[in-house]
Amino acid sequence: MNNDSSILVTGGAGYIGSHTTHQLVDAGYVVVVVDNLYSGHRWAIPDVVKFYEGDCGDRELIAEIMTTHNIAAVVHFAGHIVVPESVSNPIKYYQNNVVGSVNLIQSCIEHRVGQFIFSSSAAVYGNPETIPADESTPTKPITPYGTTKLITEWTLVDAAHSFENKNDFRYVALRYFNVAGAQVAGNLGQSTPEATHLIKVACETACGKRPELMIYGTDYPTDDGTCVRDYIHVDDLAAAHLRALEYLQQGGDCEILNCGYGRGFSVREVVNKVKAVSGIDFRAIESERRAGDPHALIADSQRIRKTLGWQPQYDDLELICRTAYEWEHKLTSTQGS
Repeated sequence: MNNDSSILVTGGAGYIGSHTTHQLVDAGYVVVVVDNLYSGHRWAIPDVVKFYEGDCGDRELIAEIMTTHNIAAVVHFAGHIVVPESVSNPIKYYQNNVVGSVNLIQSCIEHRVGQFIFSSSAAVYGNPETIPADESTPTKPITPYGTTKLITEWTLVDAAHSFENKNDFRYVALRYFNVAGAQVAGNLGQSTPEATHLIKVACETACGKRPELMIYGTDYPTDDGTCVRDYIHVDDLAAAHLRALEYLQQGGDCEILNCGYGRGFSVREVVNKVKAVSGIDFRAIESERRAGDPHALIADSQRIRKTLGWQPQYDDLELICRTAYEWEHKLTSTQGS
């Protein structure tokens, strides 16, 4: 990367985006963030970062940013991510996640920004035919959210194929499994309002922000009847984006890669772990299944380890839950003061 070029992070004020932005800055990159603050927070962005409040699909704004800051690569997070909401309000998800992403990709092509890292999701697999799922597992999303991520992947594939010179546009799409936890250093964490992610919700319940936690479905074909997920610590996931950026800078080919640890934990196991790290026996109520929940999602992550040399540092459910709880407790203390 040239000394006068920058990295554009869309959605850089959000949960995963802010963790990645901090790691990029710590690694010496010049970073520009665009975020409409729909679910992100201005305070989560480092002071040295140039910030634009707006939508990543606003082509006039993106043109201004790319011209002004000599953008060399884009790390694209900005997307709606609440699976049940995508079922009840699919148009919102197609408008933001698909149309916004297509506009951003088009802006990259017009301004000759040839390196693109995309925040995709294991939701593209739906109910995978094989567990763990690898990158060749058929993609059969069962929710509009998963479909919007898959459509964006297809757009990237076709955009890259449209160039005779493969170096003109290259991408890495990272299929996240269940992201959780907070920065190990303790200065950053998930602050999304009305979050639906299990560990976040469990920590909110332990801190008294919610009266109870709902367990959606106890009759799945798993050991204890509850859904099983592969939980990845947010710091490890942020590090994967830096490795993806380095890979593209070194001339790496287009890739779609799973981001997970390769082992799963049930909802009951997670709830019990949060109770253990918090020391609080909060109320958990069993309820009916929720729309769009596959019974199990576990990553085969051999490809990302081999391709990017990614070595996770925080593959520990207790650590994930503890950092999440400590962050939630810190948020609760701050809001209560």
